[in-house]
Amino acid sequence: MLHLGFEDPRRPGAGGGSVRTHEVNRRLAARGVEVTVVVAPWPGATETVRDGVRYVPLPAHPGPLARSRFASQIAYFAVVVTRLPWLTRRYDPDVVVEDFAAPFSSVCVPYLTRRPVVGLVQWLFAADKAREFHLPFGVVERRGLASHTTLLAVSDDLGAELGRRNPTARVEVIPNGVDRAAFTRPAAERGDYVLYLGRLETTSKGLDLLLRAYALAAPHTTAALHIAGDGPHADAARALAAELGIADRVRWLGRLDGPARFDLLASARLACVPSRQETFGMVAAEALATGTPVLAFDIPRLRDLVTDDVGVRVPPGDLDAYAAALVALAADPARCAELGAKGPPTVAHLDWDRIAAAQLSWLTTGSPRTSGSRTRHPSPTGDHSPTEKEAETWRSTSLRATRTRRSCSPGPTPRSR
Repeated sequence: MLHLGFEDPRRPGAGGGSVRTHEVNRRLAARGVEVTVVVAPWPGATETVRDGVRYVPLPAHPGPLARSRFASQIAYFAVVVTRLPWLTRRYDPDVVVEDFAAPFSSVCVPYLTRRPVVGLVQWLFAADKAREFHLPFGVVERRGLASHTTLLAVSDDLGAELGRRNPTARVEVIPNGVDRAAFTRPAAERGDYVLYLGRLETTSKGLDLLLRAYALAAPHTTAALHIAGDGPHADAARALAAELGIADRVRWLGRLDGPARFDLLASARLACVPSRQETFGMVAAEALATGTPVLAFDIPRLRDLVTDDVGVRVPPGDLDAYAAALVALAADPARCAELGAKGPPTVAHLDWDRIAAAQLSWLTTGSPRTSGSRTRHPSPTGDHSPTEKEAETWRSTSLRATRTRRSCSPGPTPRSR
């Protein structure tokens, strides 16, 4: 599999899309799939193999372009458009996966190769980026979306939107997952703080909205605001906190990964997810898995996760309502505990092993479906996960086909993993 994954999960400010890329791909690699992920360059990036997955930053020597996120994105797309035939000759994939990515979403990859192509869609970026940069990215997105016949979405409403925009495409819905470690954190005393965890960014993640809402709430609560993560708007967020007069109430924790991330969530009174828009809501799902209630705006993707049983939603962009809910929840540990206790069962089905198995089944052993059909995987009962016999059948069949084609191919063989 050649995965045009766009974002390296190690890059500062990397989002949930890159987490999905790695969590699914490392499980496919463990099942015998040879996976290469092409990503945009960033300072210090080198070709590497992690958990059996090869990461290749392209262009390999971007020079000063790597320091600018936008410039590195454009350079990455330029490589995809101009060198995809070379990439397919080098890695000889059975399938190419194109992650839709900012600012264009898709660059019409199905038109650039004869290999089967799957579009992996976590968000449609063009409208937002067109407003931000005043450039016609929507034209490219519409063309790119129309080029795909097979699309994978991470949420039901995104899948429905893809079906509306490209009614001839086969659209599948396979959600993101939650690390099992989030469900097994040891009981900890809840601190007197509310938590923001994730990318320090304002355009979609709404960190500026949280800071402004917390400034309204601060005179009425003893709870501090802890902020963990990194991202492109870190300096602007610190400046805004100072401007709002809450710098002494905000603690900046930096980026946290692995168990430390879940320990922090499990010890917070409340997880604040102030997003203006979301691709899935991975932080909200992780918070619920640790038994921490979530305060969010009532927006698509999040409303499916943050129900009234496990958290509180307020009207989008309503800072007064967000501040009032923050004050009320921070002052009521019993209610937070009640909401939090109901969280883990609601996200228990979001298991990376089952999600990877569903994606593998869909890519390889799933039966063809009528154009425009849409199904959702995996179900809470795991009905769509392949059996070990099915997976073994696919592995042997796929590897035989790969060996046969490579023995006849005039192009260079891929590097060993």
